[in-house]
Amino acid sequence: MIRILDSLADVDPAVWDSLVGDGNPFVSHAFLRGMEEHGCLREDYGWQPHHLGLYEGERLVGAVPAYLKGNSHGEFVFDFAWAHAYENAGGDYYPKLLAAAPYSPVPGPRLLASSVKHKRLLVAGLVAETQRLGLSSVHANFLEEADLDAFDERWLARFDWQFHWHNQGYANFDDFLGALSSKKRKNIRQERRQAAESGLTLGMTGGPDLSAADWRAIHALYESTFEMKGNHAALTSGFFRHLGRSLGNDVQVATARMGGQLVAMAFFLSGGGTLYGRYWGAVVEVPGLHFELCYYRGIEYAIARGLHTFEPGAQGEHKLARGFLPTRTHSRHYLVHDGFHEAVADALRHERRAREAYGDQLMEHSPYAERT
Repeated sequence: MIRILDSLADVDPAVWDSLVGDGNPFVSHAFLRGMEEHGCLREDYGWQPHHLGLYEGERLVGAVPAYLKGNSHGEFVFDFAWAHAYENAGGDYYPKLLAAAPYSPVPGPRLLASSVKHKRLLVAGLVAETQRLGLSSVHANFLEEADLDAFDERWLARFDWQFHWHNQGYANFDDFLGALSSKKRKNIRQERRQAAESGLTLGMTGGPDLSAADWRAIHALYESTFEMKGNHAALTSGFFRHLGRSLGNDVQVATARMGGQLVAMAFFLSGGGTLYGRYWGAVVEVPGLHFELCYYRGIEYAIARGLHTFEPGAQGEHKLARGFLPTRTHSRHYLVHDGFHEAVADALRHERRAREAYGDQLMEHSPYAERT
């Protein structure tokens, strides 16, 4: 039986996390409940928790982190054009139902269940809930490949590219550099030298070792980045501190200090053998510092810990030259109106061809001496 959960407050964290097979932190109880508890998800932001729980009796055997969305902000799978077309035709595109990790363009499990049978029941539950509420659509963003087979052909398939780094068993950072072309190797060494000679004190610090003053500075730096770009910083300082307390050393922050004061940072989470780069902020302009904190410190950390993947965040072709290769991301979309479904399906066919060609072009510029 499917039950709707408007909060994770009453769900046992251990039971929920037992459903997260790969340890992905972005669908963990601590992350999702933390967003609810610390003011990151509000109706005026367009996020209303509407999770699906699959129960056998009173036992939770499957779940979907899901939200009623009053807009498409904070999703990173852009359907603004779909919304515009639907509303121009006289329909109400919002609210819609979304299965996702809020504000996090990170591939991972969305159908939290161990069996294909339970996953398909969860997908059916998403459709049934969409129809029950009279919504225009339901979407599942940044799906892991293990979830894809649970969606039938009525769901429209969409893909895009991110840039991920893959550990080939490197012994250290120099070993990784040795796999690159000489030009790329030289450029990276120059960028690292610029950061090292800046006079700043650089480091990598786990969540438990960050002080209260550090957490205030980290959040202020995060906010400043969003404000500079004209965007709203939805994550609160309380949520940042909550992650540091609840996830321990799975939280890592690459830091740059001037006279002991934190002046730049890059925020990371890890889980399931993957390091995830999330947020960046700086109040100083230093050549090479962004690349050092956001990419090279993360690669060093992944090599030292034996992590197999480093995902530094969405977008950014500049990542290719620094060892990050194009990797597909997947989403699925169920549009209730048949005519609208057909129109979007046709648009996606054209989009798919363009994105396939784009991926081929990217690989022609692989930074590795031998194509990886």
